[in-house]
Amino acid sequence: MNHSAVLVLNQDYEPLNVCALRRAMGMILSGKAEILENGRGYIRSASQLWPAPSVIRLEYMVRRPIPRVRLCRREVFRRDNYTCQYCGRQTHNLTMDHVVPRHRGGQHVWVNLVSACPSCNRHKGGKSLAQAQMRLLSQPVEPKATGRYLFHSFLDDNAEWEKFLQGWWE
Repeated sequence: MNHSAVLVLNQDYEPLNVCALRRAMGMILSGKAEILENGRGYIRSASQLWPAPSVIRLEYMVRRPIPRVRLCRREVFRRDNYTCQYCGRQTHNLTMDHVVPRHRGGQHVWVNLVSACPSCNRHKGGKSLAQAQMRLLSQPVEPKATGRYLFHSFLDDNAEWEKFLQGWWE
């Protein structure tokens, strides 16, 4: 993972996003953010030494909408734990299936998309669940954008972030 990733917190310590070390240093030097955690050592220039942050907090409050998980193939597979929702086989060779087929009015939304192995997807084809005589193992829902869900890929290399993400897991 990228060792120069920096966790950006809102003024109220809510996790906002992850940025590059260069961007974080720009915000710190311009007075827009403060360093909360120095987990990267130091950055040297010819005449100065600056701490390299791993967690920064903005000096002002940023209003933003409630975060949502982006609807894409990878996130549907991740939500379904790489498991076919018809037969239960766990594999990385999956397709995305519309529970109610699009040509029958089904939408491309979280509650109508599931992971399916290629053989189950071929068997179901463009039919409804009843016509194909199939049933879902679990009802599809939109995953919540929790701190663990949003920042999990960075936690292995940035253990010092956990104390700032604790309250944002659920």
